[in-house]
Amino acid sequence: MINGHGDDLYKYNVEVKSNFSSNIYSHADLSGLKKYLAGRMDVIGSYPEPEPYSLEKALAEECGIEANEIMVTNGATEAIYLAARLTNEKLAGSSINLISMPTFSEYADACRMAGGKTMSSESGYRGEATHWMCNPNNPTGTVIGGKELLNIAAESKNDIFVIDQSYEHYTTLKLISDREAADAGNIILIHSMTKQFCIPGLRLGYVTAAPQLISRLKALRHPWSVNALAIEAGLYLIQNKEKAISDVGGLLDEAQRLRNELNKIDGVSVRPTMTNFMLASLKGRKAADLKEFLVNSYGILIRDASNFEGLDSSYFRVAAQTRAENDMLVMAIKDFMSHDRYRQQDK
Repeated sequence: MINGHGDDLYKYNVEVKSNFSSNIYSHADLSGLKKYLAGRMDVIGSYPEPEPYSLEKALAEECGIEANEIMVTNGATEAIYLAARLTNEKLAGSSINLISMPTFSEYADACRMAGGKTMSSESGYRGEATHWMCNPNNPTGTVIGGKELLNIAAESKNDIFVIDQSYEHYTTLKLISDREAADAGNIILIHSMTKQFCIPGLRLGYVTAAPQLISRLKALRHPWSVNALAIEAGLYLIQNKEKAISDVGGLLDEAQRLRNELNKIDGVSVRPTMTNFMLASLKGRKAADLKEFLVNSYGILIRDASNFEGLDSSYFRVAAQTRAENDMLVMAIKDFMSHDRYRQQDK
C-alpha cells in the first residue's frame, strides 16, 4: 500500500470544513445505522464468525445468486489483494497482469506483492493474462458499459478479468450484474459496501464470481477478517434497504455543474466524467501547492493525484459535494490561480 490515498484528513491540524479528497459522498445520513450499532455493542465481547456466513447468505439473496458465488471481505482492498494472490498463482495460466492507467494504485501493488508482473493495457501484450479494470475508473470517472465488458471477457476465456465496481452506485450507467459475473466463469467482480453506504471506517466489501473462483479465494482468506460490528452493520443495511445517497441523479447533475464551473477558470482543465468525481489539471501550477493552499486558507481538502501512474504534478481530483461547498471550492481555486508565487517557472 502506497502513501497518498484520498481522505488524508489525519495529517492536518487545521479544521477541514469541506472534504473533496475522497470519492465517497460525505453527507450521507448514517443516523439509523449508528443507532442500531449502539445497541449491538455487546458483540465485541465475542469472536466474530470465522467467515462471515450470515452476511454472505443475506447478500447472496439480495444479489440473486447462490451463497457459493459470493465472498464478503474486509473492504474492497482485501478483495483486491486476495484476487492478486489467486491470479498470480497462475490460475489464469500466466502471471502477467494488464492494468489500464491511470487507475487505483492498489491493483499494481497487490500484483507485485503476489510476485506477478504488471504491464499497461496499452503495451500491446497479446498473451494470456489477468486484466485489472476499475469501472467506474478512479481517478478519471470514466465508465465502460457492462455489456461491452462481458463481450471482452467472453472473447478471452483463458484470461481472468478482475473488475472493481466499487463506485457502481455513483453512476447511472448499466454495469455487470452479479448473476452475469457468476455465469461468465472468468470474471472476479469486486464490490464496496464501504462506498455504497458511505462507511469507510467499517471496511466492508464483497466479491461475486463463479463457484470455482470463490472457492479458491476463500481458501486464501484469513479467519476473522471481517469484524463483528462490520457484519452487524452489513446485515442492518441489507435488511433495512438503506440508501445512503437519496438522489444519485441529482449528485451527478451537481458534479457536471461543478466540472463546468471549474473549466471556466483560466489555467484549470477538467476531464469529462460519468460519476461524482473528476480529474483536473493545472497549467503552470502544482497540485501539491493547490492542496496546501486550500486546506490552510479555506479548510478545503482535495486529492493530489500526481502519484497516480501516468499523471504528473499538475493533476488533482475532487468529488462533488453540496452546491454551496462546490461554489466555495471554485472560488478558492480562483484565488489560488491568482497568486503568482505558486506559478511554476519555465525551464
